[in-house]
Amino acid sequence: MRAARRPELRLPPLEPYGGAELEPDGDYDGLAFQELDFAGQDGAGARFMDCALTGCALDETRLRHARIFDTALTAVRGVGTDLAETTLRDVELTEPRLGGTQLHGAVLERVVVRGGKIDYLNLRKARLKDVVFEGCVLVEPDFGGAHLERVEFVDCALKGVDLGGATLKDVDLRGAASLEIARGVERLAGAVISTGQLLDLAPVLAAELGIRVE
Repeated sequence: MRAARRPELRLPPLEPYGGAELEPDGDYDGLAFQELDFAGQDGAGARFMDCALTGCALDETRLRHARIFDTALTAVRGVGTDLAETTLRDVELTEPRLGGTQLHGAVLERVVVRGGKIDYLNLRKARLKDVVFEGCVLVEPDFGGAHLERVEFVDCALKGVDLGGATLKDVDLRGAASLEIARGVERLAGAVISTGQLLDLAPVLAAELGIRVE
């Protein structure tokens, strides 16, 4: 089991963002976005490099195909944020409050999600490499058809996870505070779980194998 490589984020001195609306294919470099409301705005294809977003509202914000590198997102919140097919590399996401976030087809590399709660996270067919979920609550996350490599779940609550069609390699679930798999338990090959988690999953595994327990 190879451990995930965490991002080493060292932001340079940042300039405050002027507050204009996001622009499609915009280029944002070395900026601090503080307590701004981006609800409904369109930043599809934008590039964020060496940025910090703190306390920003992302309700229905369109960031499809965006590229987010060496960036810290802290206490961002929103429902229906569209990050489909986005690339996130060397990113720290801390204490988010998100719901229905679209990350299908996205690429996440050296990403840490720390604290907070994300409901109905859509990561279908995404590629996750060196990703750590730490101390957060994930409600019905969808990893259908996704590829997970060197992904760790530490002190997380995982509720109603969908692993249908997913591929796992060096995925460490032992640190999950709770593990509830709604679909795709047969895709756990390539993951490591604890003895206690095995006992909790026994009924689901038995049902998958067609074993009747009386």
